[in-house]
Amino acid sequence: MKIRKELWFGLTIMALVVGSAAWLLLSVETVTNGHLGLLMLSLVVVAIMLGFPTAFTLMGMGMVFTWLAYDRDITRTLDLMVQAAYKSMANDVLIAIPLFVFMGYLVERANLIEKLFKSLHLAMARVPGSLAVATLVTCAIFATATGIVGAVVTLMGLLALPAMLRAGYSIPMSAGAITAGGCLGILIPPSVLLILYGATAGVSVVQLYAGAFFPGIMLAGLYVAYVIIMAKLKPAWAPPLSDEERQVQLPPRTEALPAHTRQYAPWRLLNALKGQRNADIPVGYVMRQLVVVVLPGLLFLTLALTSWRAVTTVQVQEAYDIQPIGFADEGPSSSGLAEPPGSSEDVGLQEPPADDTLQEPPQTDAAQETDTLQEITPDMAVDDAPSDQPPPNAGVAEPAAPDAAANGTQSQPAPTWWWVGFAILGAVTALFYVFLSFARLEIFKMLLGSFFPLMVLILAVLGSIVFGLATPTEAAAMGAFGGFLLAAAYKRLSMNVLSESVYLTAKTSAMVCWLFVGSAIFSSAFALLGGQEVIEKWVLSMNLSKVEFMILSQVVIFLLGWPLEWTEIIVIFMPIFIPLLSHFGVDPLFFGLLVALNLQTAFLSPPVAMSAFYLKGVAPPYVTLNQIFLGMLPFMGIQVLAIVMLYIWPAIGLWLPQLLYK
Repeated sequence: MKIRKELWFGLTIMALVVGSAAWLLLSVETVTNGHLGLLMLSLVVVAIMLGFPTAFTLMGMGMVFTWLAYDRDITRTLDLMVQAAYKSMANDVLIAIPLFVFMGYLVERANLIEKLFKSLHLAMARVPGSLAVATLVTCAIFATATGIVGAVVTLMGLLALPAMLRAGYSIPMSAGAITAGGCLGILIPPSVLLILYGATAGVSVVQLYAGAFFPGIMLAGLYVAYVIIMAKLKPAWAPPLSDEERQVQLPPRTEALPAHTRQYAPWRLLNALKGQRNADIPVGYVMRQLVVVVLPGLLFLTLALTSWRAVTTVQVQEAYDIQPIGFADEGPSSSGLAEPPGSSEDVGLQEPPADDTLQEPPQTDAAQETDTLQEITPDMAVDDAPSDQPPPNAGVAEPAAPDAAANGTQSQPAPTWWWVGFAILGAVTALFYVFLSFARLEIFKMLLGSFFPLMVLILAVLGSIVFGLATPTEAAAMGAFGGFLLAAAYKRLSMNVLSESVYLTAKTSAMVCWLFVGSAIFSSAFALLGGQEVIEKWVLSMNLSKVEFMILSQVVIFLLGWPLEWTEIIVIFMPIFIPLLSHFGVDPLFFGLLVALNLQTAFLSPPVAMSAFYLKGVAPPYVTLNQIFLGMLPFMGIQVLAIVMLYIWPAIGLWLPQLLYK
């Protein structure tokens, strides 16, 4: 019987793991608990590759080896299991997972992706490789809304793959664009991976979301750039669309203006509004078209004005008038100033030291006030007689400016990034109006009905998290409700859609939560045996620099992405890497962004690339796995390039968290 290549690969990996564990145990003089921990880790990897359920494999191995570590004490073993499970169940960060998953399944089951893909491929008809570019953009948006790799790859395989193959696209290019785009949901927020990493590493999920935003956009941009470049260099791989495929059908009322697709829309609509006397074309219809025309300009002005006030106005602390000691109505103790410098042992109401440096104790209130002021402000001229008012500028803060005092705000120049961002946005808006034909107006209306609702939902969820308006759990609940409203608005909400979404959400959430419980039990057993200590000693004995450690860790994660999925890598191996970060001075937030970029290889690395099997399940019979793997390889190379770019320029991931949470 002929064994498939994938099976040979899996058996080879398992043999290497078992062989390495056996060599380690045989090469040491005394087998300690730490070596048993490494043996447990090896057995878990082999069991998962054999197909055993990950969560229950972790729990089973953890309990067995905990029992051995506790000298076969069942009571202590069960106590550890209960404590580890309860600690995982009490982690409120995990509440966001079922809510985000429910939002994704609602959007997916409502079948909103078809209209989105059609409008995007018409909007990008003149871009080289337009269908593949539209596929990547659709995948990025839909993956952000759902975060479910299998769902995005399957739906795009049913929708975009036949369209690209009919247009003459090569099979590897088509398959690569779908599989790579479908994996973007692993990185781009709201990502379940980032929630699990944050819960495992103790890093703020809010900061992880803010940090992953620009790396996700960068990776999607690199994918799009690759497709455009290859479409230019190899037109046979991604031929341009024909005129028939670019054709946009105008509504009957628009054609009756009369109007044609290439005509400049704003001028013709204004003329039609001025001379409108045709009962077949109501004035209200023309007005609605003009509202759509002016909508981008109004949106740009609104964003510019609101963001201008946000970036140029800063809150200032309210200035308080501070009275010097001795001039308060109720004596020095109520003046609001701190005690004079010194320890708590030589100030206050204690007896003065018996030395000649201090003055005689005051006999009168006026003398007491004068002496106190001489001690605190020796350069200040004080009259002999008491005064009801303090001397000018004696310990009194400078008055704040009238506006700042009244409003608690202060103006500052707009930062450079604001000018650059809105210059680009303004140029795009201007180009929209310069080239706004009736065909482009219809495409824009299609985008208004497909692209912008999803973007509003995504930006509302992410914006509320990143800007601190809501916790990830609260934002996830808002996103789930938004997905419910979106499906209802598109008239796709039914009892069948709702029941399927609830069932799939419960199934996925149960898998993730049990996986986290199993990871907690396994990690507790691994730490109890001392496996973490053995690994730390081994890594530190190599005297690695920070760069060498980062390269080693990312290579290990990259290789683990071949036989294992990202969930298994996060819950099993991240607790091993996290304690080493402080020794090498690595920020856990930055390390998490690198890991999130790297773990997409778990879905793009042949021969165990799950996204390839998702696509193969819905692809035509003549599309082979080897062709899909061939198309995925360039995009996997782009992922490696993105990891290198993020390491060289860490500000790509750290600028936004530092700006918002400094």
